[in-house]
Amino acid sequence: MERVVRKKKLGGYPGIGVVVSIVLALFVIGLFGVLVIYSRELENLVRSNIHMQVYLKSNLTETQRLQIENKLLAQSYVSKTNGTGIQYVSKEEAAKKFIAETGEDFTKFIGENPLHAAYLVSIDPAFHSEGQMTKIKADIQKMNGVFQVYYVETIIQSVNSNVSRIGFFLLGLSAILLITVVLLINNTLRLALFSQRFLIRSMQLVGAQRWFIQRPFLLRAAGYGLLAGLITCLMLWQLSDYAQRKITDLSLLHNQRQFLMLLGALVVTGVVVAVTGTFFSMRKYLRMSLDQLY
Repeated sequence: MERVVRKKKLGGYPGIGVVVSIVLALFVIGLFGVLVIYSRELENLVRSNIHMQVYLKSNLTETQRLQIENKLLAQSYVSKTNGTGIQYVSKEEAAKKFIAETGEDFTKFIGENPLHAAYLVSIDPAFHSEGQMTKIKADIQKMNGVFQVYYVETIIQSVNSNVSRIGFFLLGLSAILLITVVLLINNTLRLALFSQRFLIRSMQLVGAQRWFIQRPFLLRAAGYGLLAGLITCLMLWQLSDYAQRKITDLSLLHNQRQFLMLLGALVVTGVVVAVTGTFFSMRKYLRMSLDQLY
């Protein structure tokens, strides 16, 4: 039996290897992008649950209470993201909640309900700095009919400090990751074009113009980048869907609009990096002498 030896085609382009390398690089960027989206949504979720508690005096009439409510609604620092941004809790509702949480009916041995009606005011995240929160508290405290204003200052300080640290960390990591990925894809394309160097020189020897030589390589690179981007998007979509089915609370952090924008950015990144890397690698081989090609 004769042994069949398959020879590799001279100048063969390792397209599968290029696509796989770009997919892996884009997938790492995509995972990091999803992490950034989830961290931002978690921050928004935490901030949306930060309320300033405005306790009212006990002798207020319904008209006076509504006047305070209208004043609060007119303030620019009140968040309008979810509904009106304020929630009224009557003294009866406050008593029921206290009894449900503690299991003790204090009205039986006190004889009355000493709790105050209150407004839970949701503060816009843009006003969450320590100085602004202190000013808002003082302004509300001056309103007629307000008994006391309270918010957990330690939570605000903790959220602000942690967000700053995480933001700097993610920014530095994203810069390092982006540079690493670009270099990885660029080196992969250089190695792929290394097998094409003699084909490029042959086209030069027959008088082909530089743009005529570059065009098919750039188009092929764009195609590989597009294919790699679409494969990466499919992988991330499947992974995100699987993760949300396994961890139901994860859907609270999933922002569909930002996720789709991330997928689109990955496709564009794949095409741009592939074409750019191919362009500069082609320039290198077009300028090489015959001795350098060997």
